[in-house]
Amino acid sequence: MTAPLLSAALPLAAGIAGGAMNALAGGGTFATLPALIGMGLPANIANATSNVSLLPGAAASAHAFRKELTDLGGVPIRTLAAITFVGGLAGAMLLAWTPTTLFDVIVPWLLLFATVVLAAGPRAAAWLRARITIRSPALLVAQGLLGIYGGYFGGGIGMVMTAIYGLLAGASPRAMFAPRTLMLMVANGAAAIIFILIGLVAWAAAIPMLAGGILGGWIGARIGKQLKPIHIRVWTLLVSASTTLVFFLRAYG
Repeated sequence: MTAPLLSAALPLAAGIAGGAMNALAGGGTFATLPALIGMGLPANIANATSNVSLLPGAAASAHAFRKELTDLGGVPIRTLAAITFVGGLAGAMLLAWTPTTLFDVIVPWLLLFATVVLAAGPRAAAWLRARITIRSPALLVAQGLLGIYGGYFGGGIGMVMTAIYGLLAGASPRAMFAPRTLMLMVANGAAAIIFILIGLVAWAAAIPMLAGGILGGWIGARIGKQLKPIHIRVWTLLVSASTTLVFFLRAYG
């Protein structure tokens, strides 16, 4: 009995942590993917299982913030969701057709970009907006790339969204909660369709992790509503910096 309980407890705990992280600052994959790989799953199956497992948690978070959804950077939220869905399908198919080794090398640099932008803060975004006219097509292109990234790997995608929304839409960290959680859900949902159809999901690990993700997403959303912007910013920076370091060590260490 001990081994089965332990094998269920690990993905359950990782799901709770991942769901809460996604709701607060993104980076839930940082909790779930290592746990699944530690259980002996191949990287591609672990990645697909992590994606599917965190989907209900992302949906729970998105539902909690549904009343706060508004247009982002002058672009209707439904348009961004549609673009994210198509991108998520494309990214998932790309994962099914190609090895993850090349993307493992690229991911740390994307996370480093997000960390630098977040560290620069609102002053950098204001400085750019005063000197550069950023129109909605830039946000549409960026959202399409985010959808592809989310479907293919998705590690730290919440943090990358936070950085891009701050620069292209001028949104504050608190204002990003609702659109970011919705886009995470849409990208994960699109990818999950592909992963389930082609049989990349390890359901024995996915089911307890899925339950944990729902609980974690709800907890994270509840906590997020009570936090002040400075607390959200500090938490996001800590998660971003630590995740970036871990992914650099993983790729180049």
